[in-house]
Amino acid sequence: MAVVSFFCQILLRKILFNNFIIIYYKDMLNKATIREGMGFGVTSAILTTLGLFLGLLSSTSSKLAVIGGIVTIALADALSDSFGMHISLEYGRSENKHNVWSATIATFIYKFVFAGVFIIPVLLWSLTTAAVVSIIYGLLVIIYISYLTARQNNDVVWRVIISHVLITMVVILLSFSVGKLVAHYFA
Repeated sequence: MAVVSFFCQILLRKILFNNFIIIYYKDMLNKATIREGMGFGVTSAILTTLGLFLGLLSSTSSKLAVIGGIVTIALADALSDSFGMHISLEYGRSENKHNVWSATIATFIYKFVFAGVFIIPVLLWSLTTAAVVSIIYGLLVIIYISYLTARQNNDVVWRVIISHVLITMVVILLSFSVGKLVAHYFA
């Protein structure tokens, strides 16, 4: 916990003292780099957390393992993905420092929040019910982000939604199947 607090303090000092981000919420979606961070963070949170959840469910059926996995993914993957976004934008050198930090922070926040939401159904219901609720939640979020993406890019909305839902379903099926194989061969 102390490490997270320290990281947040450093990040906030960087933001406040270097004036990297002073953005009001209404302006957030107008910034391309923040939209990139949001799109990546939300999509990655949904796919990664659903995959982990269903893999752990099918291999262990342990509520504790699923909760531990979700909490770990919410924090560790949010930090690593936001750092990856940061390095990627810095490496490309096409963005100024403000844009790099905007995308980094947006990726972290969206990834952390959207992955963390998966813990709610696990705490409220049985793992099977929580899995169904989580799949529905994940698909609805993917549909919504796909709709926003299609509109933003002037693409055919239903085609974008169908392709993204199919990719999500492949992740769900593969994760569940791999979990079953792990349980079969290693249990």
